[in-house]
Amino acid sequence: QVQLVESGGGLVQAGGSLRLSCAASGSISRINTMGWYRQAPGEQRELVATVTSSGTTNYADSVKGRFTLSREGAKNTVYLQMNSLKPEDTAVYYCNVNFLRLGSPYRMNYWGKGTLVTVWS
Repeated sequence: QVQLVESGGGLVQAGGSLRLSCAASGSISRINTMGWYRQAPGEQRELVATVTSSGTTNYADSVKGRFTLSREGAKNTVYLQMNSLKPEDTAVYYCNVNFLRLGSPYRMNYWGKGTLVTVWS
C-alpha cells in the first residue's frame, strides 16, 4: 500500500501565494519522480512540476518563474510554492509519484486525490 497525503489548497486572490505539500509513504523502495499535475474544469490533466531522485526539476512553461518545487528526500515529501497566482491557475492539483515498490523490480505510478486551488481576481 502507498499513501499520498496532500495539503495546502485553498482560495487566494490573484497575485497571492499558496504552498502545496505532498507526503508519500508505504511500500516504497525508491522514488524516481514526484511532483504535481493539475486539471482545470473541462480541461485535460497537465504537468505542473516534477522532480527526479537526483533533484532535476521540470516545470510547465506557464508556471516557470512563479512556482518552485522542492523535495525533502528523507521524508519523501515535495512542496510546491506557488507565487504570483493567476485565475488561470485555478484547478485541482494532483500529487504524483513514480516509484519502485518494495520487493518489486517494476515501476509504479500513483496519484493523490487532489486538492483544489481557486484564484480569484
